[in-house]
Amino acid sequence: MKKLLSGNEAFALGAYHAGVMVAAAYPGTPSTEILESIARFDDIYAEWSTNEKVAMEVGLGAAYAGVRALVSMKQVGLNVASDPFMAASITGINGGLVVIVADDPGAFSTQNEQDTRHYAKLSKVPMLEPSDSQEAYDLMAVAFEISEKFDTPVLVRSSTRISHSKSVVVTNRSLVTSAKQASFKHDVEKYVMLPVHVRLRRPLIEERLVRLTAYAETFPRNHIFWGELKLGVVSSGVAYQYAREVFPNACFLKLGMTYPLPQNLLRQFAEGVERLIVVEELDPFLEENILAMGIKVAGKEFIPRIGELNTGIVEEAGHRAGLVAEPSRRKIALPQGLPGRPPVLCAGCPHAGIFFVLNTVGQRSKLLDARGKAEEEGKLIITGDIGCYTLATYPPLRAMDTTACMGAGIGQALGMEKAGVGSKVVAVIGDSTFLHSGITGLVDAVYNKAGVTIIILDNGTTAMTGHQDHPGTGISAKGKKTEAVELERLVRGVGVDDVKVVNAFDMKALRSAVRSSLDNTELSVIIVRGACSVRLRKRSGHRAVDMDKCDGCEVCLRIGCPAIQKLDEQVCIDATLCAGDACTICEQLCPKKAIGPLTAVGESK
Repeated sequence: MKKLLSGNEAFALGAYHAGVMVAAAYPGTPSTEILESIARFDDIYAEWSTNEKVAMEVGLGAAYAGVRALVSMKQVGLNVASDPFMAASITGINGGLVVIVADDPGAFSTQNEQDTRHYAKLSKVPMLEPSDSQEAYDLMAVAFEISEKFDTPVLVRSSTRISHSKSVVVTNRSLVTSAKQASFKHDVEKYVMLPVHVRLRRPLIEERLVRLTAYAETFPRNHIFWGELKLGVVSSGVAYQYAREVFPNACFLKLGMTYPLPQNLLRQFAEGVERLIVVEELDPFLEENILAMGIKVAGKEFIPRIGELNTGIVEEAGHRAGLVAEPSRRKIALPQGLPGRPPVLCAGCPHAGIFFVLNTVGQRSKLLDARGKAEEEGKLIITGDIGCYTLATYPPLRAMDTTACMGAGIGQALGMEKAGVGSKVVAVIGDSTFLHSGITGLVDAVYNKAGVTIIILDNGTTAMTGHQDHPGTGISAKGKKTEAVELERLVRGVGVDDVKVVNAFDMKALRSAVRSSLDNTELSVIIVRGACSVRLRKRSGHRAVDMDKCDGCEVCLRIGCPAIQKLDEQVCIDATLCAGDACTICEQLCPKKAIGPLTAVGESK
C-alpha cells in the first residue's frame, strides 16, 4: 500500500509496524506530530510526558520490561533528557529503545541551533539518519533490530524538512506482534549503576562500539552510488537530497548510519574518486570524523555551517568551490509592498492583560530604548520562559527580560534576587512549561526563601506547539479524560502561602493581584487563568470604537492586540479578529469609555 506521509507520520507508522508498545514525548516543533500520530493506534500506550527527561525514563522503563519503546523530542529536548539517556547507554535495554530527535536547522522555533549527532558520539550509541519519508518508515524496524541486537538505545535524527515534508511511502510491512508479555528480568549488575557495576559495564560499551563499527561496514543503508569519478560526495539526511540534485553526475556515499562510521567503506569510496567533499547540515560532524581517519576531504570551506540548507544554497556553495559552472536557478524576487507584520500575541490572548499590567507597573515603555536596552535597572525585572508569551518581549508590551530554556525563568529570578538586585523580580511561565520543568524551580524558591513573584500563565493547553494537552488539562494524549493536576493545590502543597488565582481578562483584578504580590516580601504566586483565544469556537459581542467619544489617546493600542488598528488617524477594531465578549480588555482600559459592543456603538460609527 502507498500512502502520502510526512516524515513524522512515517516514523509513527514505521514504529507501529515494528511492534512498538510504549511511546512517550513532550511536544516540540518539529517533532510533535510523531506522538500525535502514534497515539491514534489503540493498541499502543502513548503519553505526553511532563518533560523529555520523564519521557525518556518512561521509555527506558518499558524497554527494561522487554517491550519496544519509542521516545521522541526536538533537539533541545535531548538536553533535558540527557541524564537518563546517558544512563540508558550504559545499562543497555531489554526490549528495543529508539529515540527520535528532530533538529531545527535555522532555529525556526527554538532558542538555539543544535546538531544532535554529537550526542551519538558522546553516548557511544548508533545514529541513523533518514533522507525522506520512505526511509523514516523503513528505518524504524531497522532501529529496533539494532537496539535489541546490540543492547543499546538507538538515536534517529530527523530535521525540519524530513519531519514536515510529505512524500509517497510504500507501507508494505506486516505488523510485528510480540508473543511475550512485559516482564522485568532482575539483573543488578546491568540495571543498578553502583560504581562497582559501572566498572563492569564500561568495557562492554567499548566492545559494543567495536561491534557496531564493524556492523556499519555492511549496514545496507550505507550505500555507494557510482557516477563520474571526478567528484565524490558523502552526505546523509535531507542534505543528501539537495546534493543529489546539485551534483547529478557525481559519485555518492549516502550514509544511513552516521555514527559509528564505516571506515573501510569510506576509504574505498575516497580512493575511487578524484575529489571528496561532504555535504551536511549544521556542524562538520562527518567531515571532522573523516579527516580524523586521515582521508582528505572538504566541506565546510564552502557549505554553510549555520542554518538550514536547500538546493539553492548547496548550488551556490558548489559554484564557489568550482564544482558547479554557474548557478542555474534564478532567485525568486519577493513581492514588494507587502505590509510589515511585527510578531505579536493573538487577538484575545489571555496573556495580553497581565503583560500590560507588568508594562505599566514597571514603566517599561519609559525604561527601555528601541532595542530593549536600559542604562539603569527598572522597577521590575521580568524573567521569562519558553512559550508563545515570549512574544511579550516586543513592543508595545515589552515585558520580558530573559528567555533561556524551558523552566529557567524561576531559577533565574531566584538567582537575581540572591545576587542582590535592587528591584523586584517577577518570573513568568506558562502552565505546560511550569509542569515541564518549572516545579523544581518553585520548590527551590520555597526552600531557599525567595522573595520573588511567580506568574503562571494558565491558558489550559500547550499552545505554541499546537494545543497538545498536558497534566493540567485532565485529558490524555489519546483524548481520554484523566486526573487533572490543579496548579493552585500543587503550588500550595509545596509551601507557598501567597497564592492568587485571577481571571486573565479582569484588568482590575490583575492589577490588584500584581500590586499585592509585589508588596509582599515573601514568595508569591499568581495564576492567571484564561482560555487560549485560538481555541474559541464561537465569538460574539465584537467590540467597536465610538468615534464621538474617542479622543485618540491610543491607550488601547498599548495592549498590542492585532485586532486594534490605527487607520487614517483613527483607531478601529477589526471585527473579524476581535474575541468580543471573551476578552473586553480594550474596553476596560479605555479612559473615555469609547469602546463597547458593536451592537451598542453602532456599525455606522
